[in-house]
Amino acid sequence: MRGKGKIFLIIWAVLMTLVAGALVGFEIMRGFGKANLDSKSATSAPIMAQSALYEGNTSGTNGWQDDWITYNGDVYDYNEDIITFLIMGIDKDDEVVSKVSEGGDGGQADALFLLVLNPHTQKISIIGINRNTMTDVDVYDDYGRYQTTVEAQVCLQHGFGDGMEESCEYQVKAVSNLFHQLPIHGYAAINMSAIPTINDQVGGVDVVVLEDLTKFDKTLKKGARVHLEGKTAFHYIKSRDIYVKGSNSSRLERQRQYINSFINAARIKCRENNNAAVELFTAIGSKMVTNISADEISYLAPYLVSYTFNMDDIISIDGETSRNGKYEEFRADDASLYETIIDVFYEKIDQAG
Repeated sequence: MRGKGKIFLIIWAVLMTLVAGALVGFEIMRGFGKANLDSKSATSAPIMAQSALYEGNTSGTNGWQDDWITYNGDVYDYNEDIITFLIMGIDKDDEVVSKVSEGGDGGQADALFLLVLNPHTQKISIIGINRNTMTDVDVYDDYGRYQTTVEAQVCLQHGFGDGMEESCEYQVKAVSNLFHQLPIHGYAAINMSAIPTINDQVGGVDVVVLEDLTKFDKTLKKGARVHLEGKTAFHYIKSRDIYVKGSNSSRLERQRQYINSFINAARIKCRENNNAAVELFTAIGSKMVTNISADEISYLAPYLVSYTFNMDDIISIDGETSRNGKYEEFRADDASLYETIIDVFYEKIDQAG
């Protein structure tokens, strides 16, 4: 029995060593993931001084720091632990993403969302960006040489790259600049052709149709309760009548509604199947360009599962839409944009402390 006891203790010690090593390895991997994410951002904090609404140390607060701002008499500090991703829906029906000629063939970013993970509040926020938002867009020629910067719809920036990582990096820069040099830690660009696959991987999504879309799909009658599947999901998210003023704003509201329902369906699916997330990424892998690595996923996974999220956490920027010739232009309201950045990315400082 003593011999058996020794063997058992040895086996137990080896197992505990392996478990400890695995846990340490996982934590090290997560540590690398966090460091990698931080290194991908071009800035450490937004440069709010770019806005006419910026207020410096008007409160006379002692110990003032460079990334603090004053707004409506309160002092705010940028939350450096926040992780932000740019999610892009690319206006391409290709089944496989591929490199294209530079200069305008990279595809427009028809849908743009900032996915924000806040470890302090343990909350997920999503900021919807109108594709027609007017901002600085860098123009490149067919050889990838920078030509000039013009004011144009933000969705156009992706098209000036190669349809792959270069296009994504261009788009990240444009969105970061729009949000006053906001740090963006990663991206995922997904061809719109992936919508049916994404939707069906979670078993479909239930919505109440917000506007009449029967010209694209006869089941999409305004006010109807529909379980979106396959191409019906594609039309609900993607389709719009370009001849109707503000149609993109209406579509953005549909996308906002859909995202909320999709996340709820995805969480149910994940509870039923632990591999659901992996299966989803595998299913759309050929239609997606991303710079999010395995160690970064290891860092993020616990948060994506446990953080709270509801409809109020999907945020839109106010503004006005006008038509300039054939195309719509959306001009974001400066105060709405500024306040959204403060609400999502900053924390109020207790000046009494």
